[in-house]
Parts: sequence; structure tokens; C-alpha cells
Amino acid sequence: MQNVQAVREAMSKPVLMIGPEHTLRQAAQLMAARKIGCALVHDPDGEGPGIITERDILYAIGAGSDPDVEPCKEHITWDAVYAHPDWSLEEAAVVMTRGGFRHLGVIEDNEVVGVISVRDLMRAWSLRRAAANA
Repeated sequence: MQNVQAVREAMSKPVLMIGPEHTLRQAAQLMAARKIGCALVHDPDGEGPGIITERDILYAIGAGSDPDVEPCKEHITWDAVYAHPDWSLEEAAVVMTRGGFRHLGVIEDNEVVGVISVRDLMRAWSLRRAAANA
């Protein structure tokens, strides 16, 4: 991973997939167990995956939602932006910066293949810089 150039080389996988009926607490517990900041949401009746992030859960609970009762479907971003695995890391970073978000699902041939986060970008760039300075 010393010369990571594309999203496919830096993305995290496997991806945590949950359903829209999972409660906020269930989503938070699953994310915490995997030490990740988002889950992609599969809705068999929807048009593709949505995303719920730790920030979405924080805002929902802060607004008074009961995490044991409130379903994720009320807090999911269904019109999320997704990356392609062949995008450059810089391209993913620009999209994240412009959109104000820290996670991008990665889709290839209409299938979720990973997630790339700001942390993944920083890790890849740090390793690239370390390799260049070695």
C-alpha cells in the first residue's frame, strides 16, 4: 500500500450493511464493534443503498430520539454520493470536501464494494509520503 493511487487500493472492506428498520442503538453498536463511522443501508424497496453515519446518530439522539425505538430509516441519507473504485484519491477527497462529508460508499457495477473515509485517505497519503522519503 506504499504507492496508493486509486480508491480501490485505499477503501475499507467488507462494508457494514444494515436495514432501514435497525434502531439507532443497533446501528451504533454494530459500528462500534467494527470501529467504523458509517453503515450502508440496504432497502429492498429502495433505489440503491443509503448511508447512516455516526454524526447522523449523534444528531438524532441530541434532538431527543430514543435510540432503542427510533429506526435508522428516519436518519439515512438516501441520495448519497458514491465513489467509483477507479477514482483517484484526490478525486474522492474533492468530492468529500465539497459535500462536507467524511465517508463515501464505493460502488462498481451497481454493487457496493467498499467505503472510503477521510481516515483511509490520510493513511494512504501518509504511507505514500513515508515511502517517498525513505
